[in-house]
Amino acid sequence: MVLTVLLSRLNRIVDRARVLENLLPSASQSSKVENRAELHTLSRRARWVSKAITLTTLSGLLVCLVIVTLFIGHFLRVDLSGTIILLFVVAMLALVTAFVYFLKEIFLGTATLRIGPF
Repeated sequence: MVLTVLLSRLNRIVDRARVLENLLPSASQSSKVENRAELHTLSRRARWVSKAITLTTLSGLLVCLVIVTLFIGHFLRVDLSGTIILLFVVAMLALVTAFVYFLKEIFLGTATLRIGPF
């Protein structure tokens, strides 16, 4: 679910950037300045979302490794609790960091939000 939201936001950022890039050649000088500034912000937002996607995916993979490690430990009758704890803590840290990056992207998006002709 989180990845779906992040990918959707990234797609919207990319779509908006493509529209602005297509407008640049025919835009007036003042519009070009505004469009370039918005493209710069979109680029920053895309980087934050991309980092969040990477960390969310990493978190999911680490949780899968936790499950695999639990099964291996059970079947081999080996105590892998230290490994399981480490994997789980790193997975949660990655997920928390991904959410922080997502919030950063949201703050950037709302800080530059323009509604109406203002």
